[in-house]
Amino acid sequence: MRSLFTQLAATQQQFCTLILTALLSLISVQAHAEQTTFEKFGSKPGLVLIVDDMMLNLIAAPLTKPFFDNPKKDFIKFMLVEQFCDLLDGGCKYSGRDMKTTHANFKIGRAEFNSLVESLQIAMDKHAVPFTAQNQLLAKLAPMYRDVEAGNGPAPASGTNAK
Repeated sequence: MRSLFTQLAATQQQFCTLILTALLSLISVQAHAEQTTFEKFGSKPGLVLIVDDMMLNLIAAPLTKPFFDNPKKDFIKFMLVEQFCDLLDGGCKYSGRDMKTTHANFKIGRAEFNSLVESLQIAMDKHAVPFTAQNQLLAKLAPMYRDVEAGNGPAPASGTNAK
């Protein structure tokens, strides 16, 4: 009788452990699903890392290097983090100029804009931002193309005060 009782107690303990594990997994999955897009980017610290890598990509890319390889790199990174944080409803308020004014003096075409987007996507992939979250940010950035591309000034030379 005692061994039957011991077996029942052990089985009950295993069952409770199994149920507890299943509940914790469900809670974890539900908590992940309830993350905001901003949180899926790693909140503001994650955005800083992504923008740091994005900037390295922009400087390495021939089409975007002239716009980003300049003494204002740190300011540009700060403004991009602030803008992305604002777009992702992360509690930030973008304090920069509008896109048309900011880019008015540069000849930015579709190729340069696409290179910037590619640099951003590479950085987001590196930091394991979920594809759906990436698309949510890109969807908010895409309409800005019209204002960024509207500039009709000269293309910046490398090392200038672009942007």
